[in-house]
Amino acid sequence: MNVLKNKVSVSLIQLAGSTPDKLHNLKHAHDLIAKCMEKYPKTQVIVLPECYNSPYAVDKFREYSEVVEIKESSPSVYQMSNWAKYFKIVLVGGSIPELDPKSNKVYNTCIVFDANGKILNKHRKAHLFDIDIPNGITFQESATLSGGTQITIVDTELPKRDSTVGQKEFKFGVGICYDMRFPELAMISSRKGCSCMIYPSAFNTVTGPLHWHLLARSRSIDNEIYTILCSPARSSDKSVYQAYGHSLVCSPMGEILCEAKEGEEILNCELDPEAINKARVSIPINFQRRFDMYPDVSTNK
Repeated sequence: MNVLKNKVSVSLIQLAGSTPDKLHNLKHAHDLIAKCMEKYPKTQVIVLPECYNSPYAVDKFREYSEVVEIKESSPSVYQMSNWAKYFKIVLVGGSIPELDPKSNKVYNTCIVFDANGKILNKHRKAHLFDIDIPNGITFQESATLSGGTQITIVDTELPKRDSTVGQKEFKFGVGICYDMRFPELAMISSRKGCSCMIYPSAFNTVTGPLHWHLLARSRSIDNEIYTILCSPARSSDKSVYQAYGHSLVCSPMGEILCEAKEGEEILNCELDPEAINKARVSIPINFQRRFDMYPDVSTNK
């Protein structure tokens, strides 16, 4: 069941690759959010990229990690809470390295805040980016990160901007980057009533041209929902991780509605419930599944 009843205004912040200065990275993110709200004042949801507050480097995750609590000792979490409250937005806070104080494990974690600055939920990246492409790229997140174990669904009230934009409920699923390659997260989220999947992501310049658009369109078409990918901008420093860029919003019919280029950019798009309804009436896969032949993964049976 689709719970999207009215249009939702979503903005994506494709900010430049993070520097080693965490506080500088946070200020830069704040400044771009302020710029976004000035340019798109009807924005209700803002999405930040993966690892926006720290270098995307295996040997740096623990150094930049924070406990997820709204305290000044966790500056990224504390400031994101303040941004959400000040700008009256639902903030999908990209991802940051999270330190679990009980286990001492480090996770790649997306924290979602409501318009009052409260933490709604958090998603720990479930599928770690361990790949080795010959003549391409080698990366092993599992060298320092642990994988999450939970499917993350957020169900929240949204701020009402005017008489035409606003609704009481917005339900969406969250994944991080490599999670996108595993269709079960989106499939389960969709069948549990989510109208879109949001993936803060940092695909690289090898895998990005190969699969970025294909995966976004596939997750949308598979489930007839919106898919949102938010990437860091490409860094001018060739010695650091090179993100693909190309943040985008994909429609339930697999159409790319808006897309950034490689540099720093702010996107805005409206999610329209009629697009979901039209897709599901036109191509009724949601009513034609053969669970007598194969199991429904959303039931965990």
